[in-house]
Amino acid sequence: MGAFAPGQEKAPAALREAGLVDLLRDAGVVVNDRGDSPVRRFRPDRERRFAQNLPQVVEVVRETAERVRSAGGRVLVLGGDCTVGLGTVAGQPGGVGLVYFDMHADLNVPGVTPVAALDWMGVAHLLRRDGAEAELVAALPQFDPSRVALFGYRPDQLTRHELDEVEQLGLQRVTGEELAADPEGTAGRVLELAERLVVHFDVDVIDYTDAPLSEARDRNIGLTLETALRALTVLMRSERVAALTITELNPDHGDDSTLRRFAAGVAAALRPS
Repeated sequence: MGAFAPGQEKAPAALREAGLVDLLRDAGVVVNDRGDSPVRRFRPDRERRFAQNLPQVVEVVRETAERVRSAGGRVLVLGGDCTVGLGTVAGQPGGVGLVYFDMHADLNVPGVTPVAALDWMGVAHLLRRDGAEAELVAALPQFDPSRVALFGYRPDQLTRHELDEVEQLGLQRVTGEELAADPEGTAGRVLELAERLVVHFDVDVIDYTDAPLSEARDRNIGLTLETALRALTVLMRSERVAALTITELNPDHGDDSTLRRFAAGVAAALRPS
């Protein structure tokens, strides 16, 4: 519901169709499949033009948080837009850190730009920034900026507002260029963020030309799928990581072979070490 347009709501079903659950089991992962939440499809919201579908986003965040709390063990959450990741964080005990593996910082607030999608604003709400919507903030835990790391972001993809916020908050960060030069090393360093971590993996960090997976369709920027999965593998081999959220995948933009390639890579990344 927080998306830019329809499409991402199909991602969980598409990843299932690509064989993700069987691939995980084949990789030695013990899977307790909790099934899917009800599907909500984005629609233009003319009443909340700068925070579209806010009540529905809050509903999904709360629902996801409760499902994560009740699941137990390490949790894999398939989105959906980036606001689903807020629910994953909200479902964790206090003191968790967030590795935000994303090309963007999502530090915008309503009215900063005409782009009114809440999936461009999740971190701003998590950190209770000025201008954040109180209704969504109320669904989220108190979160210290020192426990957030931007991982794989591109400064040239951030708004001026976001660039200022990153500096003001002093967020830990690894650019996409730094990650590409040393995926394993940078992933290893960001694991020091906290004793318990959530990894938010937005597939728009991957170059659309290399693997057309994401809702964003910027060509020839971002990581190769192979590089992104190398970094993800290091993260997920750590016992510190309690949850992984995969978001922003739009099945309409790729084909079955791309989805199978991605699903196989995710399963390999989650293989027990």
